Amino acid sequence: MPAFTPENLSVVSRLAPTPSGYLHLGNAVNFVLTWLLTRRAGGTLHLRIDDLDRARLRPAYLDNIFRVIDWLGIDYDHGPTGPDDFLRHHSQLLHLPEYNRVLRRLALTGATRQPSLVHASQRTRTGGLEAAVPLETPGAAWWVQVPAGTEIKFVDAWQGESRIPLGTLMPDFVIRKKDGVAAYQVASEVDDLRLGTTLIVRGLDLQPSTAAQLWLASLLSDTAAFNAERIKFCHHELLTNEAGQKLSKSQQRPLDAGVLGQAQGPQVVFAAVTQLLMLPTTAGESLAALQQAFSNSPVFR
Repeated sequence: MPAFTPENLSVVSRLAPTPSGYLHLGNAVNFVLTWLLTRRAGGTLHLRIDDLDRARLRPAYLDNIFRVIDWLGIDYDHGPTGPDDFLRHHSQLLHLPEYNRVLRRLALTGATRQPSLVHASQRTRTGGLEAAVPLETPGAAWWVQVPAGTEIKFVDAWQGESRIPLGTLMPDFVIRKKDGVAAYQVASEVDDLRLGTTLIVRGLDLQPSTAAQLWLASLLSDTAAFNAERIKFCHHELLTNEAGQKLSKSQQRPLDAGVLGQAQGPQVVFAAVTQLLMLPTTAGESLAALQQAFSNSPVFR
């Protein structure tokens, strides 16, 4: 693994779950990895819950986020203390004006810098083609078109030098949903800029999303600070089930408990993190043992 050296950089990171299902083992592993890296660096950790997907949000899923954090025994420095505090003072809905400001400027950028960079589409197909409609059309999503051949390069703290063929993997993607609300790629980077995030820990499957956000941020001076020089990205390996499939909220068992249903308790999470970080197996016995082993490890120094 390459070195993780936040030289002259105050580490600010975040836990960023989505209340669209009960958190699974992979989510919990990401929480612990983020916590370990932030705490070893003496940094600041935020809890930032991404709740713009209102169709899938359930009170039980929101409550589950706080229960998993307590179950793991980890802490954070800033963020909601519980579901009610989150809904009143920390929901992404409170930041819609910030997202909309960026969306409007992206639309102007598309009209001035590159025709059809930003387009609205109802994703209807005629003869195999998607029909574009004016941006102001009600009920239409906004998409950005990535120029063919676009490649995003950055040094990943876990994966090393990374080259993401964004023009191939994500030739276009949604930036505003049909309900008129900012999509994940826009909202996430705006939130990270607001929090002053300098360390983002994600699963390897989200590398293309990171590349999309880096490309998108580079289009505007307002978001240009979201770049790989100021922010360290760490994309860890994914956990899989017995069939070799990546873990997801929809296929986990039991469906009504998620990671909290693990009979082994939080030690199953600590053991998985221990394995990913290639630490001695004894590190997985408790959070304290894991933190101690990681503090003495050369990994990400």
